[in-house]
Amino acid sequence: MTAIRGMAILGTGAVLPRSKVTAADVDARAGKRAGWTKQRIGVIDRYFCEDESQIDLAVAAANQALAAAGCLAEEIDVVVAAAAVPYQPIPATAPLIQRRLGIPEGRCAAFDVNSTCLSFVTALDMLASHIALGRYRRGLIVSAEVASRGLPWDERPEVAALFGDGAAAAIVGTGAGNQGIVAARLETYPSGYEDCELAAGGTRFDFNRQRAEFARHSLFRMDGKALFRRTLEQFDGFLDRLLGECDWHREDVNVVVPHQASPGALHHLIKRCGFRQEQIIDIIARQGNQIAASLPSALHEARIAGHLHSGAKVLLLGTSAGISLGGLALIA
Repeated sequence: MTAIRGMAILGTGAVLPRSKVTAADVDARAGKRAGWTKQRIGVIDRYFCEDESQIDLAVAAANQALAAAGCLAEEIDVVVAAAAVPYQPIPATAPLIQRRLGIPEGRCAAFDVNSTCLSFVTALDMLASHIALGRYRRGLIVSAEVASRGLPWDERPEVAALFGDGAAAAIVGTGAGNQGIVAARLETYPSGYEDCELAAGGTRFDFNRQRAEFARHSLFRMDGKALFRRTLEQFDGFLDRLLGECDWHREDVNVVVPHQASPGALHHLIKRCGFRQEQIIDIIARQGNQIAASLPSALHEARIAGHLHSGAKVLLLGTSAGISLGGLALIA
């Protein structure tokens, strides 16, 4: 593992749609008794798009990040849209974000990265390498998700109730001293490929010849128990390997920024992985699982709370469909 020094997160931003959906709203929609969602799921509020689009959210988060970094849109060398579900299959989402931000034609590169819930982590690791090589000076990563469009309310309300919409962004640029990534790790276990999927929209089902199958697979499907079990089997060892690469101990970490998979998953992270409650950024109860936008939303929360101070040891951790486990150890 080669550390990538000289990279810094210069600014972050995060936005939510205007429409809040409470646990009581979900109880009524799912036909459950009052209090079922809060007790069974643990997510109190989530936000769903009504008038806003995925691009609206992305641009709003990007503008926040630009302002926080003191950076103009035209100073960005690369725009990366890091999300599980794009605005449309073709073209990529990033060029549309570039256009909406007013970045001049040909001024920057713009492309997408998709490793589902780990998309932001993957994009940050990749951009850090490019910045260290001098290929880019400043990059924008945007994760915007509209999970509410494909949730299985009728078949699996306990799955649907976990998710919310939102967007988060970060400006990544050249840093000083020891700033940067000191360890990065991604492990994939494809035996769990079918545990979490949105199967329609690619080439698996032919819309013209398999319309019923296409429609049936247009809703998100997740076997939460199987996904949790497989993750549980591997995550402790994965974390040990990641920390071993940077020679950190759990008590050395100033802040852990995890993917907000579920309240149960965060409880596991605290209980099984040896972290203290105060080390963990936990926003899921008030925002839900925002797929790829969850982790950078938590990162934004860490920044505005003052946890990303100079020299802070920061751990970004997550899991994704596939199944993959991923993490970055970085010095702010």
